[in-house]
Amino acid sequence: MYHLVFPAKYRRAIFNPKVDEKIKEICLEIEKRYEIKFLEIGTDSDHVHFLVQTVPTYSVTKLVTMIKSLTARHVFKECPEVKKLLWGGEFWSDGFFANTVSMHGDESVIKNYVKNQGNDKKYIKLHDSNQLIIFE
Repeated sequence: MYHLVFPAKYRRAIFNPKVDEKIKEICLEIEKRYEIKFLEIGTDSDHVHFLVQTVPTYSVTKLVTMIKSLTARHVFKECPEVKKLLWGGEFWSDGFFANTVSMHGDESVIKNYVKNQGNDKKYIKLHDSNQLIIFE
């Protein structure tokens, strides 16, 4: 399990209800095609938090690349106004934060951190799934 944080390019406040819903839809579609389970998805005004479960054969780099590229491509396609806000450039910044979450630890600690971090407290939970899965 991983806690991933992706800031928007230029830390622009691009997340609104339409973009949030589109990111949620894209991530749930990713779940159907790849061995990834999104346990929680949430946004702040300028970044997104993911709590993700995946198979050990997916490296963090592969996981991040997959999520970033698929979400960016589809958000730009479905929400062209976001591309204008970012001057026609990239959706995500080059960096990201990734941390592992132990199966023996308590994932609620991560969920509480995500919910309470930041100064503006504008975290919006888009998706929550408490069901861990076993990949075949």
